[in-house]
Amino acid sequence: MDSKLVASTVKVDVEGLKQAFKNLYGVDPLLVRSPGRINIIGEHTDYNEGFVMPAAIDKAIYIGISKREDDQVHLFAKDYEQTHTVALSALAPCEKGWPNYILGVADQLQKRGYILGGFNLYIDGDVPLGAGLSSSAAVECATAYALDQLFSLSVAQLDLALIAQKAEHVFAGVSCGIMDQFASVFGKKDHAILLDCRSMEYEYLPLDLGDYKLLLLNTNVKHSLSDSAYNERRSQCEQGVAWVKEKFPEVNSLRDVTLAMLEECVEPKDNNVFVKCRFVVAEIERLGRAADFLKQGKLDALGKLMLETHDGLSKDYEVSCSELDFLVDRVRDLDAVLGARMMGGGFGGCTINIVKTAYIDELIKTVSAGYLQEFGLKLDAYVVETASGTSQIIEF
Repeated sequence: MDSKLVASTVKVDVEGLKQAFKNLYGVDPLLVRSPGRINIIGEHTDYNEGFVMPAAIDKAIYIGISKREDDQVHLFAKDYEQTHTVALSALAPCEKGWPNYILGVADQLQKRGYILGGFNLYIDGDVPLGAGLSSSAAVECATAYALDQLFSLSVAQLDLALIAQKAEHVFAGVSCGIMDQFASVFGKKDHAILLDCRSMEYEYLPLDLGDYKLLLLNTNVKHSLSDSAYNERRSQCEQGVAWVKEKFPEVNSLRDVTLAMLEECVEPKDNNVFVKCRFVVAEIERLGRAADFLKQGKLDALGKLMLETHDGLSKDYEVSCSELDFLVDRVRDLDAVLGARMMGGGFGGCTINIVKTAYIDELIKTVSAGYLQEFGLKLDAYVVETASGTSQIIEF
């Protein structure tokens, strides 16, 4: 993988990061960035072997890295102003949390037979934490690529994403699908990715928004249900597939399941599991229509599907929350908003909105005031653009 980025195109103070690294470790670093991601539509479909439609964004994690003479791993996280040190031969999850996304990647590389040495690593970035923009995947992908470049490992591009995903499973304890890491590695400016999560085949879709922009509204909440409910939903989907498979052995995932199969095999056994599986089956079908609309430039039709997705996530899949529902309900009838929905695993984070550029400032002002009055919370807003995927930053 030979992905390079000229320093003048990045937003974070690369020179500042480089100097901070040198002050801490005494040497110049190799510099890498990996972007956060949005998902236009297709939520909770990735771990069901369906389709997703993510895009990398112009907010990223930045890593400085250098070799050490010993087998120690020295980490520093700017956001937390914390350090962590461990021997390369003793990698294990730690209670601090944030080092796990880095150490888990090093652990996976070693388990695949790649030879690493000790390294220093400094991490910074402008992906808002807890906003559902996959800062964790960006950390993992940046780390995987940085170690690949530092130790000349020649890891294939797809393997970088798979290693990052496995690190999250093992060290962070979240059974995530492949979408976040894939989008971070494979992102392409001015495009969304139509990704088949079964075959890993993908297609770039031009994302031409014309007079509209993508606006993210951050609830600034992350309810404690998030990770546990994510794993529970995954189990419910697997249970539904198991029941369908008893009569239709050719079925491997909800990707293969029809509504009729669910009604016959799952609904009589457990209505809750049926409703959860029904949402995923409907969402996979909805994403296919959304891809067609995007190819045809029919943003208004795409926007209507986004609202359908939100209602399904809220009422059927039950991974929304009052804050997310409030933000979607406040904009769903506005002429300047084509579509809106909650994005990500759920129970907090952001809504994604397609908003007419000229109306963005007014919308932010109005919705922020209502949100503060309703919940006593500050609303953060980000206008985001698509960006390229994981890359090394080459200085002049």
